[in-house]
Amino acid sequence: MTTPRWTSGPPHGSVFGMLEIAIVAFTTFFATVGPPDVAALFAGLTHDKTVAERRAMALKGTLIGGGILLFFTLFGEWVLTYFGISLPALRTAGGILLLLIAIDMVFARPSGGTTTTSEENAEAAGKADISVFPLATPLIAGPGAIGAAILLAAGAEGDGRKIAVVIAALCAVLALTFVLLLLATQVQRLLGVTGLQVLSRVVGVLLAALAVQFIFDGIAASGLVG
Repeated sequence: MTTPRWTSGPPHGSVFGMLEIAIVAFTTFFATVGPPDVAALFAGLTHDKTVAERRAMALKGTLIGGGILLFFTLFGEWVLTYFGISLPALRTAGGILLLLIAIDMVFARPSGGTTTTSEENAEAAGKADISVFPLATPLIAGPGAIGAAILLAAGAEGDGRKIAVVIAALCAVLALTFVLLLLATQVQRLLGVTGLQVLSRVVGVLLAALAVQFIFDGIAASGLVG
């Protein structure tokens, strides 16, 4: 079975090796969660709420979304085993999913893997509390982020230090998401549509390269090619 891209560089336990894992994990979670996009949507959905209400929803949504992602980071591989899904199959399927999300990011198109559909937005607009839906899921813990959590944890291959680094990267992205939710109106005003799209395109290119590597690793580990 081949190893993920980060294990082909510095030694597994070295500082540089852990730093590489942290950078890959942070970039992947940042791209699939999309803190600036989440903040922009949150600002639009809570424009009629008080500061206290927005703060409470931001905290609750971040904690619930983070709990979902943490669950799949820690137990996602067990779930795969229960359903008879191999790691090579997950890496290939997850890589394809992340690649589709990356393509949408590069071309600044809305993606169901990282954001909500128009129907979901319409339903959320009528809710008094959006912390669980759509904030926690699918905005924070969407299909792309859940798939990324399982992939990154599987790439750690049971190494507690690597899994800890992945979790730390996840917590860093969640903390950034929470801060941006608190500053949602200011972020939306500061970056504007153009700024959000530029940031999305840059991260999308990085995610596309990582997704292709996951696909390569999955196919190689499947034994389908010599």
